[in-house]
Amino acid sequence: MAKYITECKLNFFQSKKAGKIAIVTMDNGQLYNIPNTWGFEALESLNKVIDIVEKDKDVKGWILTGKPYIFNVGADIMSVDPTIKRDEAVKIGATGHATFKRIMGLKIPTLAAINGAAMGGGVEVGLYHNYRTISKSPGGCDHYALPECFLGLVPGWGGTQLVTKLCGPEAAIELIINNPLNMNKMINSIKAFEMGLADRLIAPAEFMDDSLALLERIITGEEKIERKKVDPKMSDELYKKTKEAITGKVHSGAIAPYQALELIKGAAGWSLDEGFQKEDETLADMITSEQFKCGLYSFDLTQRRAKKLPGRPPKEVKGNKINKIGVIGAGLMASQMALLFAQRYQCPVVMKDIKQEFIDKGLAYCREQLAKTAKKGKLSAADAKWIGEDLISGSLTYEPFKDCDFVIEAVFEEMGIKQKIFGELEAVCKPECLFLTNTSSLDVAEMGKNLKDPSRVVGFHFFNPIAVLPLVEIIKTDKTSDVVLATAFDIAKKIKKTPVLVKNAPAFLVNRVLLAWMDGIFQCIDEGADFMQVDNAVFDLGFPMSPFTLAALVGPAIALHVQETLNKSFPDRFPVNAGLKNLVAKGKKQMVTFTDKGIDVDPEIKAGWPQGNKRFTDDEIKARVLERVAKEVDLILAEGVVAEPKDVDTGVIMGAGWPFFMGGITPYLDQKGISKKVAGKDFHPKGFLTVEK
Repeated sequence: MAKYITECKLNFFQSKKAGKIAIVTMDNGQLYNIPNTWGFEALESLNKVIDIVEKDKDVKGWILTGKPYIFNVGADIMSVDPTIKRDEAVKIGATGHATFKRIMGLKIPTLAAINGAAMGGGVEVGLYHNYRTISKSPGGCDHYALPECFLGLVPGWGGTQLVTKLCGPEAAIELIINNPLNMNKMINSIKAFEMGLADRLIAPAEFMDDSLALLERIITGEEKIERKKVDPKMSDELYKKTKEAITGKVHSGAIAPYQALELIKGAAGWSLDEGFQKEDETLADMITSEQFKCGLYSFDLTQRRAKKLPGRPPKEVKGNKINKIGVIGAGLMASQMALLFAQRYQCPVVMKDIKQEFIDKGLAYCREQLAKTAKKGKLSAADAKWIGEDLISGSLTYEPFKDCDFVIEAVFEEMGIKQKIFGELEAVCKPECLFLTNTSSLDVAEMGKNLKDPSRVVGFHFFNPIAVLPLVEIIKTDKTSDVVLATAFDIAKKIKKTPVLVKNAPAFLVNRVLLAWMDGIFQCIDEGADFMQVDNAVFDLGFPMSPFTLAALVGPAIALHVQETLNKSFPDRFPVNAGLKNLVAKGKKQMVTFTDKGIDVDPEIKAGWPQGNKRFTDDEIKARVLERVAKEVDLILAEGVVAEPKDVDTGVIMGAGWPFFMGGITPYLDQKGISKKVAGKDFHPKGFLTVEK
């Protein structure tokens, strides 16, 4: 991969009233899709510019900005050597601090003109300036974040100290801890301005002119920037509340957010130099940790590898053009699909169901969601109305499906029903129309076996909620044509989903891993382990939700259905659990009840669940569950369900929300020695993602 070095390019503007102003532009010479980043070369470039400005006594002011649409998205973490020694890691933090602090040392007014995306070290360099302007969303700075905790790091170039001192501990916690742990949430310029991270919010069209004019007025004394005084001290109550919230998210599995909290707390009592040294030491600990290496691996999977669409046929195979889309069903899943397709393709989308009331409910859902999006300012009211009323429609017949380019079914998981639907579609749709199925576990080849042209059928499995989980499993049968497969990948890309190519095998990839995970859990309970002990022990590993929460979200009936599907193919490994079967028979939606005393297993479920009398420690439970997962992953790879461990990890990260700091699952299993114990080998090459002891 080509390395694009960001240079700090110096120009001067001669202001009639303010004198000579240095304008420094960060630019890597590429378009906006390859953003500016910090590396040692970029920092050295900034140092050279500062040298020039320091020596020029005629310079009266300084502006730092970025190339069009991009300010700076921080350090290029993919350039970090996974085998880096701790003393070298300390230098990474210290070099950034030393360079940026020179901006503070300039004896002229300094202004960071944040014209576009700012993340990590891009946010931090702005904080070293006397003043900050930010380009108004939408179209300006739409992405502003300190995402380090999401990657297993802490902001290491001043973020924990400067945000706290500038905006207070509440804002620092929100930006540095809460947002990264909330699916790496980013804020826009409006929110950043409201939090006090910028002094002026300026429309994109006038941004640089108005930023320069503001600096001129500051230099001449015509304008003074007033800020609210902020107390950087964190109360004991806020500290306790935040620590509990972190535990609620990562369950003590991730180290970084706890370390970030300590740095934010310490900012009130430390000098800047003391705080920066603490950041250096903490960052070095994180960079040399196994969790960061997993985070690095996860980042590469989801941000770089995924964009290459591994598994898609060669570029020479062109996908079909999509001008109209059909959705069979109008329930919640189908409605989410219809909404997504209409928003991304901006073409007609028609939903079919068996009753008008179902269609009306589905259309109402789409329009309600569009109205909410418009209310948040992410879509104009006119576009929301156009998409909801003009593009998305419903039908009780197949008549509107005649000119669809692809149709996806999202009906009840029953093979006969799905085969019937595909047969009916084949009778009315044009020959080149693709037939996609959102099945979670059924045989895709079997679904299309009665068609005259089974090559048009491909699995396209979303994960719920569709708006949150970015994964799509693309299931290829022996009959699926390359054009159909290429089109499926192109559809995934168009709707901004991450596709993983999966063999047509029982339960495919993610559900098979999750059911193995649940099977390990059920084994412990069946043998006698306390229900809540199992739930808490597995939760403590760092998964995004506890087993019982997941069971409630998926629905016990669906979990049982997938288990029964797997049981038919692998009866020895996936027994139909008697306790789960009883839970479904009783019509229970979840395994726990909520009382004044807290959460506990539903007494009816406990009474109907056959149990032995074996007792387990928490560590024994964790080991049992992880070993069961490792066994299944090994078999998945041996059977060629996916091409390599990276596909497994992409699947569980993007489809099940498994943490970055675990690398999905396979690096974690290697690091803990579980892969070797279960499979006799690591899933990754020797030394990969390990820390030198």
